[in-house]
Amino acid sequence: MPRTDRKASSAPRAAKSKVAVLYTTPESVLDDVSRAMRLADYRSALPADAATLLKINISWQHYYPACSTTPWQLEGVIRALRNDGYGDLIPTHNGTVVVDPVEGSIKNRHKAVEDRYGLESVFLDFPPVEWTPYRPKAKMLALDEIYPEGFEIPKMFFGKNVVHLPTMKTHVFTTITGAMKNAFGGLLNRKRHWTHSVIHETLVDLLNIQKEIHPGIFAVTDGTFAGDGPGPRAMRWHEKNVIIAGADQVSVDAVSAKMMGFDPMSIEFIRLAHETGLGAGEIGEIDVVGEDISGVNWRFEGGQSTLASRGQRLIYWGPLKPLEKALLRSPIAPWSFVASNLYHNAYWLRFIGRRRVREAMKTGWGRLFQSY
Repeated sequence: MPRTDRKASSAPRAAKSKVAVLYTTPESVLDDVSRAMRLADYRSALPADAATLLKINISWQHYYPACSTTPWQLEGVIRALRNDGYGDLIPTHNGTVVVDPVEGSIKNRHKAVEDRYGLESVFLDFPPVEWTPYRPKAKMLALDEIYPEGFEIPKMFFGKNVVHLPTMKTHVFTTITGAMKNAFGGLLNRKRHWTHSVIHETLVDLLNIQKEIHPGIFAVTDGTFAGDGPGPRAMRWHEKNVIIAGADQVSVDAVSAKMMGFDPMSIEFIRLAHETGLGAGEIGEIDVVGEDISGVNWRFEGGQSTLASRGQRLIYWGPLKPLEKALLRSPIAPWSFVASNLYHNAYWLRFIGRRRVREAMKTGWGRLFQSY
C-alpha cells in the first residue's frame, strides 16, 4: 500500500500564494493571458536565463471543448514570454496509451501556433528524447512502491523552467484535473497508468520531483470552455470565459476547484500537497488577484463515470483489485487500451461528442478555434 503517512521534505509556506483570475473574451484573450501572468508575478517565478518548457495538455487527439490546451492559451503564453525576453521556448507534448500526440497537436491547432512563432515541438514519446533514471531526494508517497526497480524521467527536463497549460475540467478519478496533473504526462512514461490506483499520492510525488529539477514552475489554466462531468474527455462543455495563472500549482488547482464548486481540501491530491508544504490548498491562504471569486460556484459534478472508467474503477478500487497486475501490467494489458478507444472514439465521439463540438463551433470561442 502507498505510504500516505510520510511527509515530503519541503519548506513551510512563508507567505500567501498569489493566483490571478481574469475574465476574458475571444477578442481580448491573448492580451488577457499576458495580463494574468503578470498579475501573478510570473517573472519572479521563472528565471529568464533558463530555457522554458511549454507543457501542453492533450487529453484526446480529437478536438473537444475544454479537453486539451487551447491554441489561444498557448499563443498568449508564447507572446507574453517572448515580449519579456524569454528566448528559448520548447513546446512539449506527450501521448498516452490511448492518445496520439502528433495527431493531437494538429487537430487541437497547437502545431499551427508553433509554426506561427517558429517553434519546434518536442514529443516525449519518440527519439531523440532520452529518458534517464531518477532517484528523488524527497520521500515518495507512492512512486517508489509502484516502481520498486526505479523509474525514468526526460533528461531534457533538468534545469529548464516549465509552464503548465491545463484546462478547467473535472476528472473521473481525481474530481478535477489541472496544473498538478499536467505533470503526469510529462514526467512518467507509458507505464504511468500503473499509478492510477494511487493517483493522488502520485501527483504529490511528481510535484516534489518538479521542485527538484525545474528552476521555475508556473501554470496558466484555460477556462474559456470548461468541462463538467466524466472528464477528461466525455464532458459537457460550458462557456466560462476564465483565465487562471499562478506559480503555486496547488493554489492554482485549489482556485480552479473552488470556482467549479468543490471544496479544494476535499480533493485528496490538493489536501496532501497542502499538508506536505508543497503549496496552499486552503482558499483563505491564497491571494486571489484580478476578479472576486468569493461567490463563484459553477456546481460542476466531479467523479462521474463512463462505461470505460467504471470498468477501471472495479480494477483499481473494487472487487477486481487482486487482478490489477494481471489485467493492466502484463502482456494482456492492451485489451484495456482497445476497450477505451472503442468506447471514446468509435462510440462516444461519433454519437455524442461530434454533435456537441458542432454546437461549440457556433460560439465566439468556436469561431476563434476555427481561425487557427
